[in-house]
Amino acid sequence: MMQYVKKCDARSYAGGSLSPGRATYAGQVKGEGPNEERSTGPPGWGLGAGPTTLSRKTTYVTETATKNTYTPWCDGLPELSEDACMNGSGESREEATGRKMEVLNTKTKTRIGFWNVRTMYETGKLAQVTAEMRRYNLHVLGVSESRWTGTGRLKTSTGETVLYSGRDDDLHREGVAVILKKGTEKSLMEWKPINSRLLKVRLRGKHINTTIIQCYAPTNDSDEDIKDEFYDQLQAEIESLPQHELRIIMGNLNAKVGNDNTNYERAMGREGCGSINDNGERLLETCTTYDYVIGGTLFQNQDIHKLTWCSPNERDINQIDHLMINGTWRSLLDVKAMRGSDHHLVMATLRLKLRRSGPRPSGQRRFGVDKLKDNKTRSSFILQVRNRFQTLSNLEQQQEP
Repeated sequence: MMQYVKKCDARSYAGGSLSPGRATYAGQVKGEGPNEERSTGPPGWGLGAGPTTLSRKTTYVTETATKNTYTPWCDGLPELSEDACMNGSGESREEATGRKMEVLNTKTKTRIGFWNVRTMYETGKLAQVTAEMRRYNLHVLGVSESRWTGTGRLKTSTGETVLYSGRDDDLHREGVAVILKKGTEKSLMEWKPINSRLLKVRLRGKHINTTIIQCYAPTNDSDEDIKDEFYDQLQAEIESLPQHELRIIMGNLNAKVGNDNTNYERAMGREGCGSINDNGERLLETCTTYDYVIGGTLFQNQDIHKLTWCSPNERDINQIDHLMINGTWRSLLDVKAMRGSDHHLVMATLRLKLRRSGPRPSGQRRFGVDKLKDNKTRSSFILQVRNRFQTLSNLEQQQEP
């Protein structure tokens, strides 16, 4: 139950002002169950005002910049509380299957978004992120650079389920999260917080199950050892995924792949932007090795719907946020960036059906007794039953001394 909600003036994503007419608010979140543990995260999430269109000159650069902007918490806000505690491998199967509602209509499309929100370590952030999620009618939203510490599962006052994974040294850096639309958590089979840059979620589908890995990769100018460690961990998780399922990798990969797909025809299309960088080469090698395709390079959208990042000077933009899907199930209908802050929310539309993950009802064999109303069928049935019992009677007579 929500006790109270306090308004807090979250002025910006990273120093800018709110758009006119946008309400600033902080949503209360709650845990499930009377004995939940306290979260190690801050008391609210959000992203300021939401997407606005900026006028800027388009040039391509080779690296991204990170602004360390922190907003103090508002005093008096209720703390977040964790949902049921999970073990090292994620949610237990018993918890995942103890649900009975269906999540989606079987005829609806599925919309998956991913967004580098710059920071979640500000009051009121969660309410505004989930508001944008509802605005675009997203079923799943992946979050990069959340800057939350620890791992856990939360539920908002509006019904969204938040799964997050961050650092365990109380440093508010990196961090990833996956937010599920109200009702979509019924399809949640299991989830695994890998580290502060990787989070795995598995959902039950109508025909096939879906595994999503949310990523936040090191920037292109990071140390080679850090980038090697990230891709080693990512590849280890890819190799552990069920091969017969739909597999999606998404998030801020800080990788430019360009528009030249020579030698990478299977891994990307020709609708990318800019030129390739080192992170892009690493990403393409991974996609080629494990048969993934980069969705944002397949569709002929305008550049404003391909480019996902804007530099702090508002002039340099790039395509560094990506969604990859395994080549066996190319279910993508579109991948499009929605104009917003320096990192744009990217939305992918798939023809994918989700359903509840509860146990299947045990089927019972039904007999066509209505057919016995027909005299000919009834006579034939009686004759067959008599013949079978007669066979048993003959066996008993043969066994008698």
